[in-house]
Amino acid sequence: MESRNPVKLFLDPWLIIGAIGFGIALLVATLLLLSWTRSPQSVAGESTPTINIIALNTSTPIIPTASPGITEIPSETNIPPPPPGDIAIGAYVKVTGTGGDGLRLRVGPGLEREVRLLGGEDEVFLIQDGPQLLDSYTWWYLVGPFDETRHGWAVANFLQLIQKP
Repeated sequence: MESRNPVKLFLDPWLIIGAIGFGIALLVATLLLLSWTRSPQSVAGESTPTINIIALNTSTPIIPTASPGITEIPSETNIPPPPPGDIAIGAYVKVTGTGGDGLRLRVGPGLEREVRLLGGEDEVFLIQDGPQLLDSYTWWYLVGPFDETRHGWAVANFLQLIQKP
C-alpha cells in the first residue's frame, strides 16, 4: 500500500485554491454581516442641516375706516412713549409692547401710508433708514435680517434696542 507524502498533500493545487476560496467567502460574509449590523453614522465632514423658523403673527390687522357721518378716525390711546436708548441706523431692534397684535410696517412714514405687513411681537429687525418725524411719531425704516422682503417704516414707540450699530 502506497502512502502519500504529507508535504505533497499540503501543496496540492486544488487544496490551496479551495482554501483561498473558502477564506474569501468568509471575509465577504463577515463584511456583509458587519455592514448590516452597524449603527448609522454621519460621514465626517457632513453637517446636519438646521432650519430656523421665525414665527409670524398671521392675524389680520383691523384698520378703522371712517363711516358716513364720522369725520375722524379715533386715535389709539394706549401707545407707549418712544423707547429710551440709542436707536440708530445699523442697530438691531425687536418689536415689543404690541400686546401680541404686531407692529404695522408701512410703505412710508406716516399714519396715512399703506400697511405693508405686520411685524410679530419679539421679531427682530435691522434699522436701515430714519428717523423721520411725522404725525407726532418717530419713524424708522426696518428690514428683516433673515428675510429682506420683510421691510417697512414703523413707529419707534414699539421698538426695543437689542444691539447698537
